[in-house]
Amino acid sequence: MADLKGKVAIVTGGARDIGRESSLKLAKCGAKVCLNYFDNPDDAVVTLKMIKDLGGEAITVQGDMTKVEDVQNVVDKCREAFGEKIDILVNIAGGLVARKTMDEMDGEFWDFLMTLNMKTVFMVSKAVLPYMQSGASIINFASQAARDGGGPGALAYATSKGAVLTFTRGLSKEVGPKNIRVNAISPGMINTTFHNTFTKDEVRTKVAAGTPLRREGEAHEVADLVAYLASDESSFITGASMEINGGLYFI
Repeated sequence: MADLKGKVAIVTGGARDIGRESSLKLAKCGAKVCLNYFDNPDDAVVTLKMIKDLGGEAITVQGDMTKVEDVQNVVDKCREAFGEKIDILVNIAGGLVARKTMDEMDGEFWDFLMTLNMKTVFMVSKAVLPYMQSGASIINFASQAARDGGGPGALAYATSKGAVLTFTRGLSKEVGPKNIRVNAISPGMINTTFHNTFTKDEVRTKVAAGTPLRREGEAHEVADLVAYLASDESSFITGASMEINGGLYFI
């Protein structure tokens, strides 16, 4: 298990699914976790209890990561609770919202998806970086959709996640001389609320059957990768996109 004792982590979208498992894993590894949630306080309460039951330290902070004042509040609350140093940032907040083809979407929908999935990563990273020191790690969440264009109606989502990959590479070059690493994780078909909401059962079954490992991934498996990228064990990895899709898509 990665050693994150003495580290402080912020996880946006940290209350459920991959966010919950990532928050739990970081806490298990010894990190103090500030988990952000948006619209479901019940999930945040459950996740916080799970961390505390493990003997971990954590706080929850509600906030809409598309709003700069909410972003700053998350950072401020984390500093108040755990001190001025932030070692780990995991940018998970985002989503598909709805499946819309080019004909169905308008500019407002397009702009919202770009803000939700890309501008949030920029805003949170910008707010956190002044408190990061040598050895810190930023982990952004892209998607397999960034590589293959996504499924039907996922054009805007896939484009925004492709931008996350490019942002990750560019930022890694800027902050690398400070020994701050920036990487992305690109999940494939993971068993989460995302696919429960937006992907038909027959599609999930077909995709899983076409995966070399013949199954969907689980959120805790993605969280294991988060912990690795947050730790010194990945100290020479930066600007990378780590694909976690069971072999469904290779780069």
